[in-house]
Amino acid sequence: MHFCSKINVAIHARENHSLPVQALQIGEWSADPAANALRRAGDTVRIEPKAMEVLVVLARHAGEVVSREQLFAAVWPGVVVGDEALTQSIIKLRRALGDNPRAPAYIETISKRGYRLVAPVGGSAVRTTRPLALAAVMLVAIAAGAFAVDALVRPAVTPRNGAAPVAATDEGRAALITVTVLPFETLGAPSDQDYLARGIGSDLTTDLSRLSGLRVISSASGARYVVSGSVQREGTALRINVRLTDSRTGEQLWAQRFERSYRELFAVQSEIDRVLLEQLPARITDAERMRLAQRYTGSLEAYDDFLRAQALFLVRRPDANLRARALYEKALALDPNFARAYAGLAMTYAMEYRYQRSTGSSATLARALQLAESARQIDPGAPEVYWALGFVYTQSRRYDEALKLLQKAIELNPSYADAYALMGGVYTYVGEPAKSVPLLRTALRLNPDGGYLYYLLLGRAYLFENDLEQALINLREANARNPDNMETRVFLTAVLVASGDRSGAEWQADQIRVREEGFSARDWLKTYPLASAPYRERLRRLLGQAGL
Repeated sequence: MHFCSKINVAIHARENHSLPVQALQIGEWSADPAANALRRAGDTVRIEPKAMEVLVVLARHAGEVVSREQLFAAVWPGVVVGDEALTQSIIKLRRALGDNPRAPAYIETISKRGYRLVAPVGGSAVRTTRPLALAAVMLVAIAAGAFAVDALVRPAVTPRNGAAPVAATDEGRAALITVTVLPFETLGAPSDQDYLARGIGSDLTTDLSRLSGLRVISSASGARYVVSGSVQREGTALRINVRLTDSRTGEQLWAQRFERSYRELFAVQSEIDRVLLEQLPARITDAERMRLAQRYTGSLEAYDDFLRAQALFLVRRPDANLRARALYEKALALDPNFARAYAGLAMTYAMEYRYQRSTGSSATLARALQLAESARQIDPGAPEVYWALGFVYTQSRRYDEALKLLQKAIELNPSYADAYALMGGVYTYVGEPAKSVPLLRTALRLNPDGGYLYYLLLGRAYLFENDLEQALINLREANARNPDNMETRVFLTAVLVASGDRSGAEWQADQIRVREEGFSARDWLKTYPLASAPYRERLRRLLGQAGL
């Protein structure tokens, strides 16, 4: 287990050794940690276990500021989670307690430091933290800070064939302006419009990532400037609100509403880029400004189809894959020079090969490669194109070529979390999971909202590293985020068998059969790009013990 993970687990054990199991009084509420319940005047509110753990830690340090690092160490030991996990726990606690964050009676946010429980606390939670535990918490905070800096510098990655690695640092890196773009919200629109808000925020992130004077990271806690926004579409009317905040002071530096016809979306996106850059103290070259002005496609309809396809592809189910393909093809019919649509279409063919399993055809992979190469020829400067090529080469088991392509994607966009994640996945496929873990942790630091895939890849790497505890933590997190993903359930079943939890493994195996009647581990492995023969055999054996 990683050194920092060992420290986290030790602190968690020490912290939770004396956590109260009886009810404790917090203001007007009686908190019952054993039942994950809050009670007041006959009313009972159930909260999630993690939210209750956060509340208990705050109660143990009532009146004191508890740093985010301390809370992560106590509540999420040994697992990398994004800042959003803690933020959501605080939000859920405030909602359950009826607290107002602007005038808190329970949980106060201390800017840049952490949180403080301001309500009076009675019961077994009121204890003095042991000096050794406090020292350990401080050590974790230091270690976490050092790790964050290390992750943001990003490790050099040497391909298996000895090609030149991606540079860990660049001249003048320290002078770069750090920015994060939070996911844009959808306002006043049905849920089927969420793809638009995600797409606009994602494209803004991509645009800023390609500028030499900026460094885009996805963790708000590590960036000087934070961009947030919302999108509202009603018929042909489009409203986009964008805000820029200085994370050090909490001051809102700029905010603007853009109200146009939806037909002017591209013009609005270009204007947002231009106006935002005027607010940031970064040097942008004329060539970069010109590149920002060039959108990925000139067709708004093609762009809309592309965004819908992207959302469907991420579902990772055969039916959604086919629907995504139809939308990518529709986008290309509208704009035959849309490179990112070619890249997306290529990935649907690569995934089709996986879904076909025992009938998987090499012609499907050949088609995927042809489409991905078309994307590169159209736009050789797009990092997403190289990621798609790396994805196709990975499915084709051409791992060295995949690693080169992913390095190229990172050179074009040093903050490209998905490229680090896929690179980590490749190293597990070839039997080097120890190289996977730091890459995947870097991906999570860069993009804490990367979704279930990052946790799946981490859990898979930990399984083959024989760290079953960490494997279970990450695979369960992946499964909670996407319970329909077959690959997650396959590896979760294997880890449960390896951990001796036969009943849990059999339950997971039943869930797999419900989703795919007649599922066979042997057939599944035929198109799964795991090159390491010992790992394939171990996985097959573990799944066999669960009846798969």
